[in-house]
Order: sequence, then structure tokens, then C-alpha cells
Amino acid sequence: MAQEPIEMILLTHWASYVAVPIWITDAEGNLIFYNESAERILGRSFEDAGEVKAEVLGQLFETTSLDGEPIPNEELPLVVALTEQRPSHRSIRIRAFDGSWRVIDITAIPITGQGGRHLGAMATFWEQ
Repeated sequence: MAQEPIEMILLTHWASYVAVPIWITDAEGNLIFYNESAERILGRSFEDAGEVKAEVLGQLFETTSLDGEPIPNEELPLVVALTEQRPSHRSIRIRAFDGSWRVIDITAIPITGQGGRHLGAMATFWEQ
């Protein structure tokens, strides 16, 4: 993937030092990083998963509402933050990389750089 803007590099660096699970995507929705705290919930280290193109992400994780109904991609908090450039929060179920189901609360925010540049989105999440 192309060189990221300095704001995204700094955000990724910061995320590697915090104990809150963090997931970061670029403006196209490509996964560029998740931290060690997120690894425990997602069931795979970022080192093993690596950067992932947006079109592949939907195939990696199955997401449902708490009652098991599929959630349209455009209603997922990270997608809302990316496409509508506004914060979004929701409780969901995900099937992690390791195949286990987890119920998480997820909050996503758009990342806007200097000069109003839309750079991507960041999500934080925690298990219920």
C-alpha cells in the first residue's frame, strides 16, 4: 500500500502504545493497523494479518446484530465514519479470525487531517 500521511503514521504509532483496542483504516477503507489489545479480541496478531484491502475485509469477518441478523456493510460503525464522516457507535457480534463469536461495543470516528483532508477512520471496541 502507498505511503500514509504523517497524521496516520503518528496515529498508528500512538495506537501501538495504548491499552484500548484500536483499528485504523485509510480513506479507502483499507485496514492499515490494529493494536495488540485488539489482537486479543480479533483472534490474530496484526503481524500475521497484515494490511488488508477494503474489498477483502468483508470476507474476513462475519458481523451480525446482537440477535444474529446480518448487518448491511453501510450500517457498520466504521463504514459510517468513513462514508458519512461522522462518529458512530453500535453493539454487534463478530466472528473473529479464530472462528469464535464475540459481542463487542464499537465506536468509530472519522480521521480528518490538516486542511480538512479526509484520511480514514479509527475504531475502538471492547468485549461485553
